[in-house]
Amino acid sequence: MSTTIAMMQPYLFPYLGYFQLIAACDRFVLGDDLQYIKSGWVNRNNILFNNEAKLLTFPMKKDRFKLAINQRQLSDNFADEAQRLINLIASSYAKAPCFRQAMPVIESLIRYPERNLAVYIEHSIRQLCAYLHIPTPIYRASDLKIIALDKQHRVVQTARQLGASVYINPIGGTGLYEHGYFARHGLGLKFFRMDDVVYRQYRGAFVANLSIIDVMMFNTVDEIRALLPCYTLLDGATPERPAPAADLRTPADAEMM
Repeated sequence: MSTTIAMMQPYLFPYLGYFQLIAACDRFVLGDDLQYIKSGWVNRNNILFNNEAKLLTFPMKKDRFKLAINQRQLSDNFADEAQRLINLIASSYAKAPCFRQAMPVIESLIRYPERNLAVYIEHSIRQLCAYLHIPTPIYRASDLKIIALDKQHRVVQTARQLGASVYINPIGGTGLYEHGYFARHGLGLKFFRMDDVVYRQYRGAFVANLSIIDVMMFNTVDEIRALLPCYTLLDGATPERPAPAADLRTPADAEMM
């Protein structure tokens, strides 16, 4: 029986597909030692505000550009910023059907007393997995101490260390990972594609691909769990073409590590 592995940068309150991916694999690795990208989605995501997507950003302490995610810190005044974020989320979702169940969870995660960005995000991801009853073991890439020549080599070395035989990557990365390379190293390759998921929000057209916060506000835990299997795994040897850029869930869907 094959053992699957997936790897991804740590993101704050990512979209549903992130948790689908965690649930889909046997081992999940957080790439906490990867470079922090200012324009990426590590510390920001979209929520629903007045029936439109609104960017929710967790402010960072200014530092050198090339530092890894686990070397970055949240802003020095984050206690004040946390309250602002909580107020924004509360005002956006006060009338959502699952607000009373979801808001205390989200607020406790935002108020978590940790300023290291990677540790802060890891805590939130682990707690959200517990909330959704996702039992997949989660590892830190920095603990594995992988020395790799490139992205593909990094994946192979990580899989070997964790005893995995199949690697799962989002569909946007079909041009980054070569099936033949993985096959030569005894590793299978599959691509993850989230299905079209629609649930009832407020009145108006459905706004897709928002933060897990939005999913939690409009769906019970059981309803979210019913959405977790709504994805497709494609064979890495003959993957379909990736979705158009406008349909990709996040920029990081192109690659995990």
